[in-house]
Amino acid sequence: MRPVISFVQLNHGWKAEPNAPESRTEQRAGDVLLFFALNPFIFEQFNTDDRGIIRFVRCARYRLGGTNDEGWYSGRCRYSNLAPNWGEFYEIIGTDPLRDQPTDWVAIGESERSRHFLFYFRDNTFECISDDWGFEADPANALLHFLGPS
Repeated sequence: MRPVISFVQLNHGWKAEPNAPESRTEQRAGDVLLFFALNPFIFEQFNTDDRGIIRFVRCARYRLGGTNDEGWYSGRCRYSNLAPNWGEFYEIIGTDPLRDQPTDWVAIGESERSRHFLFYFRDNTFECISDDWGFEADPANALLHFLGPS
């Protein structure tokens, strides 16, 4: 059964560093923070040490694991033929029978809205089921400085 889903790209004016994004997660209460290096090669407003921080609010579960870029391009990723591009940050909208296929989800809480977020990094994939997302309100966060106050 082919999923009836759409992918809404959420990263505009920024991307993760393409070679060594150094993605990692951290739990804070019911939220998950995703840390990663920003791409200074095509976005001149970033320095080589600038990091993005995305907070996923009221996270029900998340995962940071396979598939990498080689798996994506060889068609071994469950969204290889569905998602528009590798290396982007998306919200997946619609009924997705593939969502629960990975077995490495980390359950941490409840989510009322159950939005599905997906971020493809070079060496792994981040997914999250949460109510919302936003940038960490940290003055040192280069991404927040670039985008300005909301």
